[in-house]
Amino acid sequence: MILYPAIDLKGGQCVRLLRGDMDKATVFNNDPGAQARQFAEAGCAWVHVVDLDGAVKGKAGNAPAVAAILAAVKVPVQLGGGIRDDAGVEAWLARGVARVVLGTAALKDPELVRRSCRKYPGKVAVGVDARQGRVAVEGWTETSDITVDDLAARFADAGVAALIYTDIDRDGAMQGPNVAATAALSKSAGMPVIASGGVSSLDDLKALRRAAPRLDGVICGRALYDGRIDLKAAIAALAG
Repeated sequence: MILYPAIDLKGGQCVRLLRGDMDKATVFNNDPGAQARQFAEAGCAWVHVVDLDGAVKGKAGNAPAVAAILAAVKVPVQLGGGIRDDAGVEAWLARGVARVVLGTAALKDPELVRRSCRKYPGKVAVGVDARQGRVAVEGWTETSDITVDDLAARFADAGVAALIYTDIDRDGAMQGPNVAATAALSKSAGMPVIASGGVSSLDDLKALRRAAPRLDGVICGRALYDGRIDLKAAIAALAG
């Protein structure tokens, strides 16, 4: 099971939001490249990056910061936020992103996901961000009527590299992940699942590992930045 340290970008800085609220951002580092290097040097096998401005605008909003991250580390980087068309997918993969994450596009343009999976096997993930079980899009500013399970089922045969499941109500709140929902999704999705949102302690990581042994990985953000979780201990906890 892989630990994915999160770098959320807003205005070129590394921030963490509270429950997806762009007006409740805490800045933790103004040098995204240095932050990524710190994660890689601690032993992380991947870095998870989200362009928050891009997610709201529907186009890249932190391209220089992403470029700095790509230049700073050799470990693979997965990127989500504002990637809504073929050109965006192609451009980021050409620039060195190992895996693109399609969230809003997965709901509004599902054929883009299928097309991209065919063209770039193993390089396309679907981001499923949920508020009270319903999929939220456009940088979490819109909540749809589609359930997490329904959206996952739409791509069961598409060749998606991973399903990244975020419980928005837990994200950045330090109240623990939604273990039950994550475990259920990891059993039913038919594809690798990465959990995100709410992890605040090593016990949370261990609980996910016990309840969802099929889980591919866990994304962790604020708890790493504020020191609640030691990064090397977290990697070891998930590795077993």
